[in-house]
Amino acid sequence: MNWNTLSLLAYVPYSKIPQTCIVEGDKGGYYLGVRIENISYPLTISCLQAACCICLSYGETPKIIYIEHPTHPQIEFWKKEFDCTLISGALTNNIILKEYKEPYITSKIDVLKPLLATAITKNSNFPVSAVLDTNEFSFTGVNIEVSDWSMGLCAERVALSKALASGNIDFSAISVHTLKGEFSSPCGACRQVLKEHLPLSKAKLFHANDTYSEHFINDFLPYNFSSKSLGD
Repeated sequence: MNWNTLSLLAYVPYSKIPQTCIVEGDKGGYYLGVRIENISYPLTISCLQAACCICLSYGETPKIIYIEHPTHPQIEFWKKEFDCTLISGALTNNIILKEYKEPYITSKIDVLKPLLATAITKNSNFPVSAVLDTNEFSFTGVNIEVSDWSMGLCAERVALSKALASGNIDFSAISVHTLKGEFSSPCGACRQVLKEHLPLSKAKLFHANDTYSEHFINDFLPYNFSSKSLGD
């Protein structure tokens, strides 16, 4: 395992500049994060944001950040947020990455409900869970909030961060569940991100009152921003 191999997993169709990092949690897990760009560039997920939020979603606290080049603009934030140690340079052979993918989850609500308890929502107190599917595997996510509101990630984007870091790009559906509110639905930012990665798929929404609905992701964000000419 080396940085060149891991960089192939980054989703960087616009800048063509891959970034990856690994976060070691306080319980010994190693969590890979890759840069995930979005055509609406403020929605781009940094490798550090992805790795730290994934680590937190598994109930661990980030303690060590491994990164090839220690010049990433978010490094100081994440180091300070969790009092992390920074290690740069080549990777060692003792790093065994956490496996993110799970066997395909058939009964979504049976997984989504208990997942809500693992969300970190110290600001909003509004837990959300998500399951992102390929034809063979599922990737779970919960919303993660940290001291800087803009550095957290929604459940849908945590699941996507896991999937792309695992080398999966073909998605069949996403399921979302909330503990509160009348209607479970991805936020506007997640709608734009989901449009980029599974525009023709369905979102399966499990609402807090135990009702259920399905919607095409393309219908979530009418007149969404997309352009095949970007970068030409």
